[in-house]
Amino acid sequence: MSKNFKKENTHLEIDFLNENFIRNPFPTYNKIRKKDPIFRFLMPTGQYAWIITKHKDATEILSDSRFITNFEQSHADKQPIPPHKEIISRNLLNVNPSDHRRLRRLVQKAFTPRMVENLRGRIDEISNELLDKVQNKGEMKLIEDFAFPLPIIVICEMLGVPIKDQDKFHKWSSILMEGVNNPDFSKKSDKVLIEFVDYLKELIAQKRNNLQKDLISDLISVEDEGDVLTQHELYALIFVLIIAGHETTVNLIGNGILALLEYPEQKEKLQHQPELIHSAIEEILRYDGPVEVSNVRWATEDIEFKGKHIEKGEMILISFSSANRDSQQFPNPDQLDITREANNHIAFGKGVHYCVGAPLARLEGEIAIGTLMRRMPNLRLNTDFNSLEWRSGMIIRGLKEISLLF
Repeated sequence: MSKNFKKENTHLEIDFLNENFIRNPFPTYNKIRKKDPIFRFLMPTGQYAWIITKHKDATEILSDSRFITNFEQSHADKQPIPPHKEIISRNLLNVNPSDHRRLRRLVQKAFTPRMVENLRGRIDEISNELLDKVQNKGEMKLIEDFAFPLPIIVICEMLGVPIKDQDKFHKWSSILMEGVNNPDFSKKSDKVLIEFVDYLKELIAQKRNNLQKDLISDLISVEDEGDVLTQHELYALIFVLIIAGHETTVNLIGNGILALLEYPEQKEKLQHQPELIHSAIEEILRYDGPVEVSNVRWATEDIEFKGKHIEKGEMILISFSSANRDSQQFPNPDQLDITREANNHIAFGKGVHYCVGAPLARLEGEIAIGTLMRRMPNLRLNTDFNSLEWRSGMIIRGLKEISLLF
């Protein structure tokens, strides 16, 4: 047990699986930021972890090379990883810095702002096609009808993955995201992960025999400064691109629309001034972003950090949701303000692990929310705010569904 885990701090608790916390974690984070902003707590798995809740501390740790995402590198006495988990473990989120730079270099060309901007026309087309299907109904299920299919169609087309399999990705992704650090989901998550890996094996085998103009074919045949992907790295990259390539945008759209409905004056301002969509998306990312907590980091050595003694091998989590509501960084942090200036949020992380797909998520969010505001100006909830169901899990923050009238 860490030297600074004192009894007087045990009155502070985080229960990531508690329904009330999932619905509204911000009061708990506010309390922790004030009383013990670098807080050691018991996770649902029975492990202790540090959680970082202040913006300044979060940005420092995200850029500190002593805190790494690679478990194997930080634990000499590591246990063997099950085969299906080992296959997807070497992804951009949890490899060592040298491998991360190499893997990131191989995929980031597809996600540069210039390349992403070339997708604007197609994203706009998909958005309008999806809304055409519900326009005459007067109501819609935001996630099912719009927020999910939009980004999954885009990433499937980029990767060269059959659109007909999108329902599989939705099911697999939801279970895997909700299963992170949730013992109740462990068996279900393992089963889904095996199914996902088997799917990738078959898909890649088919691609090898019929390379086309898509990102997976590019990754299979890539030679970058004489470097190639290993089989496990290829599986892992495709896995994380499919998951991250749509999860972020689904929840950006869902959380964003809900925030605008929660603050009707901001919704009206955006409808009267559509040019504010860029700052509106940044504010939505800050106010209630799609990722609540970072992927795990590990201390590579004993570290004294802001008065806390973090021991080698200990687990560290950064709460993006908390850091982005820090009053020391953002005036009136609990207020949605789509004209907010100097919006230095960390919804997409920071440092070497800054989200490679951030330009795509931003563009999809801008087009999706902008199109909804334009085509459905009378958009409103078809239920009570308090009856909305949020997805469980520690990583993703998003709604299961949101029924709308227009």
